[in-house]
Amino acid sequence: MGSLDFYRGKRVLVTGHTGFKGSYLTRILMLAGAEVTGYSLAPSEDRALFSMLGIEGEIKSVTADVRDYGRLLETVRESRPEIVFHLAAQPLVRESYRIPRDTFEINIMGTVNLLEALRTEGSAVSVVNVTTDKVYQNMETERPYREDDPLDGFDPYSNSKSCSDLVTHSYRNAFFRELGTAVSTARAGNVIGGGDFAKDRIVPDCVRACAKGEPVALRNPDSIRPFQHVLEPLAAYLLLAEKQYLDPSLEGAYNVGPEPSDAVTAGALAGMFVREWGGGASCVYAPDKGPHEASLLMLDSSKIKEKTGWKPVWTIRDAVAKTVDWSKRVLSGESARTATDRQIKEYFHV
Repeated sequence: MGSLDFYRGKRVLVTGHTGFKGSYLTRILMLAGAEVTGYSLAPSEDRALFSMLGIEGEIKSVTADVRDYGRLLETVRESRPEIVFHLAAQPLVRESYRIPRDTFEINIMGTVNLLEALRTEGSAVSVVNVTTDKVYQNMETERPYREDDPLDGFDPYSNSKSCSDLVTHSYRNAFFRELGTAVSTARAGNVIGGGDFAKDRIVPDCVRACAKGEPVALRNPDSIRPFQHVLEPLAAYLLLAEKQYLDPSLEGAYNVGPEPSDAVTAGALAGMFVREWGGGASCVYAPDKGPHEASLLMLDSSKIKEKTGWKPVWTIRDAVAKTVDWSKRVLSGESARTATDRQIKEYFHV
């Protein structure tokens, strides 16, 4: 799986570092001894993991929009990153129906702005753009999608991420190979884990309902998604960035998903959650006639396994158990930082 020792002393830029995945990634890099610069809007939720971790004063944290090219270029010039993880995005399918223009601007032009700043400055050796499993033209068949399948997300979020993926491909071919910068896109599935408080996500809904002693309301219980613990794709991004730093020929597009046996329905996931939570927690079916969301989506992650040696560590049941454990500990008064560090150290054996 590689070693976090690689990141000791490395200059790393993380866009979207105040988000759920970005907060975990930033904390992992801090524990690895990297010199981290974060670039993101302020946390969007009233209760945000980034704030709970209390790490803003321990890194260089820039509060700004990825649509602000001048500020982004200034940050890249000042930090001169060797390694870049691009996570800044409008990440919600339902929100993208409400604000499609903003979603396209953030997810497409944000990517263009970052890649252009990196091209202009020229310090980056390894870049990973985190897109999504939803980039594919989803025919909702049982065949898992592979990296060479057509890209064409249905909703504004998914389509904007398809475009971000294609923009990255263009910059890689047109500019970065000549500069000696390895650039990849990582298409990960749905993540769960302690500290996610976003709306319209099944596990945060489970935590909120169980904490209040209310039934979990399931909008689409039969929808199948490649759920995995948040540390799984982050480990893949870190390993991919390391591998292509050392061997640029490994750049490309990579799916990052769980083992096929761990691709479960939202209803099955919620069922695991309430059983793990205990205390009489339950689920109820509560359709809300919301906008279209895919009902079946699976990934073939054989390429990243073959090229980098990455593989999932925690099963979906492990992921649910870790999420419940984190949530209960923090609700009982343990600090989010202590709970998060414990699971990071357990996962990475540090």
